[in-house]
Amino acid sequence: MTREVKAGIAERGLSPHLVAVVVSDDPATTLYVQSKARQAARLGVRLEVRELGTAITQAELHAALERLSRDPEVHGVVLELPLSPGLDADLATLHMAPEKDVEGLTPANLALVAAGREAEALLPPTPRSIRFLLREVLALPGSRVAIIGPGRTVGRPLTWMLNNRGATVTLLNEATRDVAAVLRDQDAVVVAVGRAGLLRAEHVQPHQVVIDAGINVTATGISGDAAPEVAQIVRAITPVPGGVGPLTSALMFQNLLRAMRLQRGEAVE
Repeated sequence: MTREVKAGIAERGLSPHLVAVVVSDDPATTLYVQSKARQAARLGVRLEVRELGTAITQAELHAALERLSRDPEVHGVVLELPLSPGLDADLATLHMAPEKDVEGLTPANLALVAAGREAEALLPPTPRSIRFLLREVLALPGSRVAIIGPGRTVGRPLTWMLNNRGATVTLLNEATRDVAAVLRDQDAVVVAVGRAGLLRAEHVQPHQVVIDAGINVTATGISGDAAPEVAQIVRAITPVPGGVGPLTSALMFQNLLRAMRLQRGEAVE
């Protein structure tokens, strides 16, 4: 995937400019941005990090996103989540141009996904990478997949994206009762909350595949949302770090190329 993106940039003689907007002091966000910066350097993409500070107001954030959306020299914009307390991500994404939304989180892109019109959208890279990994081990049509965490960046769009491929999806939230019983007959479990050890051994079965999309910075290092003992029970599990993350990054940069074509008015598949 990375080679394809690099070749696409070289073949078209492009000079992509991506801006990452950071409005928090979340340690996981720092890791994400550092990873994107390393990948951008390898691909020949100019990645600019705009640190707006944690004291910025909602209106100031909106204005900053609108300026980036209008700037013809900027080809892609990433609003790094979570935002600082008191800021509303849903409102903020309304002020981003959908054709520059390389994370696929604007209402316009999410609505296309929900409507089953994925070919017209910039797809959220993390859900897309999870679906790709699931397809490597499962035939999605008819498969039963549970998603723990209804977040806007992973859980909600992934629910639609799996449904668009014929999977039967169960979405769990913090009010779900008897998690083990809900998960028992699932073929795969996706966990994407950002809480270390959330998925435990008593929740899973030997026949299951687990996709761990959580990332947590702890005193002992980086961990996912699945407790270590889960790996000893299930059929397969993605590692953290090194599982979902690298593919997600590659797909985001693929979105950047697609975004540039949309901005030029070119037909995209």
